Amino acid sequence: MTDGPKVDLVNLVGNVLEGQHGDMMRTALSSFLHALMDAQVTDLCGAAYGERSNDRTNSRNGTRPRVLETRVGTLDLDIPKLREGSYFPPFLQPRRRWERAFVNVVAEAYVAGVSTRKVEALVEAMGAKGMSKSEVSRMAEVLDVEVEAFRKRPLEGSFPYVWLDAMYLKVREAGRIVSKAVLVAFGVNADGQREVLGVAVTHGEMERCWRSFLGGLVERGLKGVQLVVSDAHQGLRNAIAAVLNGTTWQRCYVHFLRDISSHLPKSAQGFALAALRNAFQQTNLEHAREAMTKAIELLTPRFPKVAELIREAEPDVLAYFSFPEPHRRQVRSTNPLERLNKELRRRTRVVGIFPNDASVLRLVGMLLVEQHEEWTAGDRRYFSAGSMKLLDAPRTLADLEDRLVAK
Repeated sequence: MTDGPKVDLVNLVGNVLEGQHGDMMRTALSSFLHALMDAQVTDLCGAAYGERSNDRTNSRNGTRPRVLETRVGTLDLDIPKLREGSYFPPFLQPRRRWERAFVNVVAEAYVAGVSTRKVEALVEAMGAKGMSKSEVSRMAEVLDVEVEAFRKRPLEGSFPYVWLDAMYLKVREAGRIVSKAVLVAFGVNADGQREVLGVAVTHGEMERCWRSFLGGLVERGLKGVQLVVSDAHQGLRNAIAAVLNGTTWQRCYVHFLRDISSHLPKSAQGFALAALRNAFQQTNLEHAREAMTKAIELLTPRFPKVAELIREAEPDVLAYFSFPEPHRRQVRSTNPLERLNKELRRRTRVVGIFPNDASVLRLVGMLLVEQHEEWTAGDRRYFSAGSMKLLDAPRTLADLEDRLVAK
């Protein structure tokens, strides 16, 4: 199919059908959109569904449901999936749901009378100024059901790699503005695909908060975890040891370098960090340990306490060397999750102060739902399927000895 001028097909057809018999018009519009998607997917595959053709370049792989709000009512669409790559209808907006969540959160703040001039301007720009409390509540109910279903969904299969981190947002509580922690977890499954595993809003990063969060993941089916990547927050470390006992913990090397830097005078930070970074640029554990030893020897005369901190941290910051070489760069830090958090902050910064915990979970949850679907659409993998199989092979002499004893 050739690309013609961009037209809002849904509104165009909706304008024509508006005012007609509701059920009949919804059926007509649904049939039209499904026929349009079928034609586009046929063009992408080079052949129609079930057709045998030498021109075929791809094939269908089921469908995924999607709800579309139109002038003639709500439509339940079945979006075709492809075996290779992905397809997204041009008449849909990929970020439609999180935008609805954003409108709801801002409108809720406005209706509650806690909005700033900036929020008021946003409300007017979005046409939400006339929304009543009941309308806001109805929108919130629909969004909350979807977020809650996502947060409570069963976690299927194993997740060898798990990243954990927290971000802080301002929330109104009992007439005060307080800082709340948003705990986020994502993992890579046995097929090498990323998934958002969970999200929760808590009062902080105390051990009990992280234990409850991780315990919920385990109850939902989290298993097969081999490596957990996080910063060195003590409450988080204790929770990982208690709930995910038997897994390897990788201390984020980026946070480690920042921590070491904070214990050194500015004049010494340059050469100290250069010596430490050399360890993380090595290709095997033996050479990394040698580089770490040299860094410790370099710092011991002038900064013995810092040298001791490095010595204590060494096993945890170099843990990633025990895992397959193709994965090491990605699993040695929380940078993958930091990038996700950066995007979350960019979107939540516009709201500023959230009216309550539920609004935080509603907006952040919808953003994570969209991110999860983007990661899992089609055949996009974070690690190749072949490299994931390396996790089943013994990676150290101790691993090999354990497997021989087990046999």
